[in-house]
Amino acid sequence: MATVVERERKYSADEGFRLPDLTGCGGVATVSDATALDLDAVYLDTADLRLARSGFALRRRTGGHDAGWHLKVGAAGGARTEYQFPAGADDVDPPAELVALFRAAARGRAVAPAARVTNHRMERRLLDDRGRVLAEVVEDTVEGRDLVTGERQAWREIEVELVDGDDRLLDAVESRLRAAGSRPVAVSKSHRALAGRLAAAAEATAPDPVVAYALAQRDALIANHPGARQGDEDAVHDMRVAVRRLRATLRTFRGLWDRRESEAVRAELRWLGGRLGTVRDAQVMAARLTDAVRAEPVELVLGPVAARVAERFAADLATALDELRRTFDSDRYPELLTRLDRLLEGPTARTADARWVTRRVRRALSRADDRLDRALDGPPAEEADGALHEARKAYKNARYAVEVREPGAGKPAAALAGRLKELQDLLGAHHDSVVTREVLRRQALRAYADGENTFTYGILHARQATAADRDLRAVPAARDRARRRKVRRWLKS
Repeated sequence: MATVVERERKYSADEGFRLPDLTGCGGVATVSDATALDLDAVYLDTADLRLARSGFALRRRTGGHDAGWHLKVGAAGGARTEYQFPAGADDVDPPAELVALFRAAARGRAVAPAARVTNHRMERRLLDDRGRVLAEVVEDTVEGRDLVTGERQAWREIEVELVDGDDRLLDAVESRLRAAGSRPVAVSKSHRALAGRLAAAAEATAPDPVVAYALAQRDALIANHPGARQGDEDAVHDMRVAVRRLRATLRTFRGLWDRRESEAVRAELRWLGGRLGTVRDAQVMAARLTDAVRAEPVELVLGPVAARVAERFAADLATALDELRRTFDSDRYPELLTRLDRLLEGPTARTADARWVTRRVRRALSRADDRLDRALDGPPAEEADGALHEARKAYKNARYAVEVREPGAGKPAAALAGRLKELQDLLGAHHDSVVTREVLRRQALRAYADGENTFTYGILHARQATAADRDLRAVPAARDRARRRKVRRWLKS
């Protein structure tokens, strides 16, 4: 399976449009002659178009340079990840490798032909003065048909896709194209072919700010599933954060939903977040310790410290990724997503007006403030680190609650969210140092048992302790900044 990242922009074009001269745009020296291609793609989706609604497009295409199965993830008109897999002559079902990547978007359901798009394409390459291909520009004459309703559409569009060029080239080409009469569009061909059914699905939901925030987090979870399955660090992180935000939102604004069902979904999200967290923690700790070892003067690194760190976390990460993939392949995972859909897309128990939402935000902030104050007022030494960690988690929940109000409250809410993140990051750095010291202690015990020098582990442990003290000393000032009257004044309205 090949994976590519598309960086393209799309434009509408009427019958009278003529492609302008594009030489001089962002280093373009010549434009190649046009190559004609005939493309025929059948797009597959669930009966309720969950793939398209989640920003996924699954197709089997014939014609062109890359005929076969394609799975695109991301919004049209920007950077999209495309997974490509060859297709046999008689293939009617997507390969298992692709099914695993869109399983979350499909909620584990079967897919079937949903739309057919045929396209006569005129393809040109934009080259610099060394003959390097900077981008490809295509003129498409398209016909799309919804295979369920029979609705047909025909249109023309222009696509500009980067090869070795950059965004400055895209900007320059866009200026020429717009001057010639085209207009940017951010709708894929498959979305356009399915426009009628997608519009009907969109009309079914008009969420309030809390539900809209939760839906955005669900969509982020789904969008990051393919990358997380492959162990991509950013995707694992973003998916884990989306799960955290969902759990926090369901708790902070719990009065919106049936309590029993929302708590059950929260528990399932905690299960999923735990699997993601094991992977992410191994990734973060491996990078953290690798960087720490590299930062030490070579004369202070005694023994195979770097190698032992690499071995330990390579094994941990492999085990965690295997468990995460088993989670994704389980029946429990799509069942969780389906329950989440029903909860967020169904009727709510009450209306989330701005005043009620603000009261809930204040309550979340008060809870976090109380936990931090108790943690800083001097609990027993053996409990202090745990108390600070609980305060950190409470501030995460509070920040997510503030984010719900950002669309309506604007800059004041954004400013408070920024102050809370600063405080949360300090508490997070302190917690990371606590965890890292325990990992180093265990690594030192293993090294000692194997007859290796443990000097460097002690050095690294001491540096982590120093960093923890520094971060902790900075917390009171960050707390005061987050509690300034002008930062929280909007919460009194």
